[in-house]
Amino acid sequence: MREVLPPLLSQVLAEQAEPSKAGEVSSPNRRQFITRASRLGLLLPVAGAALEACYQDESSKAASKPPVREDSSAAAGVSPVHQNPDSRSDTALHTPHTASSATAPAVAGASSTIFHRFDPALPPLGSSRALSLHWKTKEVPIRISPSTVVAGWTFEGDIPGPIVHCRVGDTIDFTLTVEGAVPHSMDFHAAQLDPKTAFRSVAPGQSHSFTFRPKYAGAFLYHCGTAPVLMHIGSGMFGAIVVDPLEPLPPAKEFVLLQNEYYLSPAANGVQASDYTKMLAMMPDLVCFNGRPNQYQDAPIRVKLGDRVRFYVVSAGPSYPCNFHIVGEQFDSVYLGAPPGSPLHGVQTFSVAPGGGMVFELVADVAGEFPFVNHGFGHGQKGAIGVLVVE
Repeated sequence: MREVLPPLLSQVLAEQAEPSKAGEVSSPNRRQFITRASRLGLLLPVAGAALEACYQDESSKAASKPPVREDSSAAAGVSPVHQNPDSRSDTALHTPHTASSATAPAVAGASSTIFHRFDPALPPLGSSRALSLHWKTKEVPIRISPSTVVAGWTFEGDIPGPIVHCRVGDTIDFTLTVEGAVPHSMDFHAAQLDPKTAFRSVAPGQSHSFTFRPKYAGAFLYHCGTAPVLMHIGSGMFGAIVVDPLEPLPPAKEFVLLQNEYYLSPAANGVQASDYTKMLAMMPDLVCFNGRPNQYQDAPIRVKLGDRVRFYVVSAGPSYPCNFHIVGEQFDSVYLGAPPGSPLHGVQTFSVAPGGGMVFELVADVAGEFPFVNHGFGHGQKGAIGVLVVE
């Protein structure tokens, strides 16, 4: 007997939106929607909220708002341009912005894309007090699991982008060159700059440079700040910069974990594009550490008994926190702000907000296999889980 699967939420919504007559949109039936949504295991308040968000009553809408002329960009299937809440730099975005990451370069050659484990080890600190970074944005297919390829928008061709390691007061000379079809930008959370000039959007084929010196130590997010920021981060444009204090922390095995969410459309020609509508609904398909679901469960992080272990945990979002926990362990120190100042001791779990970063430290004094996880298990079950092996 064939297994009967419950309908997808997208199918339920599509049924509600089907026209009853040619050119006429039917009014949503709330009871039918909730009945069908319950088959998906949705809570009734969530189902009701989804209905209210997606389908306004046409009669009340007509009574409360005057008729408006149809937006030609919306009719063409693209999202309207929104003011950028991060960098307030929309200068490169006078043309309509795609609501999907499936630009031509982001899907080309998807079948030959190879899966690779993202190395979580913190890169070594260089001897120079000046870093020159010249990065390119690349819209490329990324294989995030053996069976899943996404249409990625990236810094330097990977999700996440390169891990930057520097000291407080180092000079960072940064240049961004935009390749591909979409404007992009760079917002370093470790920088203190006028975002309107430093973090402005850059048109395809153009470059932009700025310089900064980190004032505080810690783990910081960087990301594309081009509107809509939600779409750009959700499509892969994020990474981490780790800033050491001038007086080094005790030697440790150091790792960087960036949590992110994927909101994906059905596969087309073997590629799943990011779906802006799902991002707005905050219903992720996958939640990952370093861009790939379950990768550190399949290939664990390994340390030796007695090692001090330090995790730099950054929540790229774009919308959810990382409630970081290691099963069978406690954190000896958690730094909410700039280490080494004011650590919390004996911590079991701590939430890293979207756009935030924190430092988690423990001494591996018990041998074994210790799962590390987003303890918001709805997200842990979607891929935000790995294993720390102490041997």
